[in-house]
Amino acid sequence: MRLNCDLGESYGSWTMGLDAEVMPHIHQANVACGFHGGDPVTLRNTLRLAARHGVSVGAHPAYPDLVGFGRRSMALSRDELVATLLYQVAALDGMAASEGLQLAYVKPHGALYNDMMANAEVRAGVMEALAAYHRPLPLMLLATPAAGDHRAEASATGVAGLLFEAFADRCYDDDGALLSRRKPGAVHDQQRTLAQVRQLVDEGTVTSVSGKRLRLDADTLCVHGDNAEGVRAIAAIRAIVDEA
Repeated sequence: MRLNCDLGESYGSWTMGLDAEVMPHIHQANVACGFHGGDPVTLRNTLRLAARHGVSVGAHPAYPDLVGFGRRSMALSRDELVATLLYQVAALDGMAASEGLQLAYVKPHGALYNDMMANAEVRAGVMEALAAYHRPLPLMLLATPAAGDHRAEASATGVAGLLFEAFADRCYDDDGALLSRRKPGAVHDQQRTLAQVRQLVDEGTVTSVSGKRLRLDADTLCVHGDNAEGVRAIAAIRAIVDEA
């Protein structure tokens, strides 16, 4: 199990996350591409930080929603969605290459990620963009009971592969989706987060909001380091993963 985290999301004088504190504890950095966060200097510094710690980097593209931090759905046409993704991935790919890094995967951000999981048309557009890119790049998406269907979609579209992720600090609904943040208990405290990580590592399952055990075949585990408590939790999660 590898740990991934969304990084490089600061913009100008506005700081988001504790990238320098998080980077030593993770395996994969999902680096913003400038459309929801991340100015050019921030992205370059984030890539250099990843190189220093031997962390794999992925593109973290979003809807063009800098004001809303990419958390608002947008009704893009298929052509707009594909072009928007290609533009962002290519930009980060070029910056990574300039720092001696090779972009390893793509993980959509925020509302685009949620829409991709809930809407087959949006997911098809995301996969079309990756299939159209000039070199193969896997897509990271949520590990759910529908993983087999998603693999079939990726294969039919020509996507290089899929990386399935679970979330350390989020409660799951009974259908394998993340419980809406509008509902109580959607985000675990540190004790429940560590218990969920232990269960995922030991059993490959999570316990849903109603107590149902769900099988998740996850390749990677998403963690969040927006504050000092979050960084300490990531360090504890890394210890559990390394122990396993």
